[in-house]
Amino acid sequence: MLSMDTGIVLPGELTAILSRMRGDARHMPPKQLQTVLNAEWGPGWYSRFARFDVRPFAAASIGQVHRAALPDGTDLAIKVQYPGVRASIDSDVDNVATLLRLPGLMPRGMDLSPLLSEAKRQLHAEADYLAEAQHLRQFDSLLVGSDIFALPTLHDALCTSQVLAMRYMESVPLDSLVDAPQGQRDRVAAALIDLVLRELFVFGAMQTDPNLANYRFDPKTGRIVLLDFGAVQPVAPALAADFRALARVALDGGDAATHRAMLRIGYFGADTAPHHQALIQSMFNVAMGPVRQDAPFDFGTSTLLETLRDMGLAIGNDRELAHVPPAATLFLHRKIGGMYLMATKLRARVALRPMVETHCRDQSLE
Repeated sequence: MLSMDTGIVLPGELTAILSRMRGDARHMPPKQLQTVLNAEWGPGWYSRFARFDVRPFAAASIGQVHRAALPDGTDLAIKVQYPGVRASIDSDVDNVATLLRLPGLMPRGMDLSPLLSEAKRQLHAEADYLAEAQHLRQFDSLLVGSDIFALPTLHDALCTSQVLAMRYMESVPLDSLVDAPQGQRDRVAAALIDLVLRELFVFGAMQTDPNLANYRFDPKTGRIVLLDFGAVQPVAPALAADFRALARVALDGGDAATHRAMLRIGYFGADTAPHHQALIQSMFNVAMGPVRQDAPFDFGTSTLLETLRDMGLAIGNDRELAHVPPAATLFLHRKIGGMYLMATKLRARVALRPMVETHCRDQSLE
């Protein structure tokens, strides 16, 4: 998430450094790559290809991606996991926990154990490429026939728990559209925001990693290419119903009803101090501003992110606030926050209220 910052939270120099994490991290040397693939595919694997580019064309935090071609000419993108990633997850998270326990970093009494356990579980899931392959199949079936989105097809014979083989798709980075016509930028942003709503309210599953490298654009077809399904989270029907109820009452601006809906989801607890509850609800109300208006919201000129940043820092600096929201809500907000940053980068104008109303109308009245 920090690597997607546009300078609102971090200094520009640090933003530029972190942005390289999205797809240009350090990669394995060829000898180490050969060792990994020998273990996954067996010695002599190179003979299965007409071409295999040893140098990756993309590298990120968990693995790197190579171009390859099969003897029949099929062009593949092959994601290879770095050795030792799975074995280091628990110790890495524990080390972060140790840092967070330093005096003054976190509010007194805040118990992060459930969140850290969930972080370990999610990272282990992301490191299982066979699970990611299954998520890719799931979303491919959910979006079959779409003229808006395109997903790579799997090459199952080469997939293992540490190697994911897919058909290579020609595309350009999504942020290459920053100077595209306004209408095109608006359509792309609206499509990705609507996809989040469908994931939450229709699909029952959400890809929760909004890294911009996971979204690309095919100029020939005009479709958005969706990549990387490692961070897919199931959305329980009860949670979707709670969020539908929250959105419905928040659109109408009813403070008491909004407070009850936020309490039910877990944004704060019944034992959270009243002034802390009020602070959190005020931040939520500000965040809902773009959704409440009927006119298209102009992401490019809005100062909402700066306002929310300042409110969030004020809340975070309150040493007495110890409530930790459920992990499911944090993953959801990671995705929503990422989509907001994406739309801001594209300087998109999107009418959000009709989109939310479509998914959150009272189904009991239909």
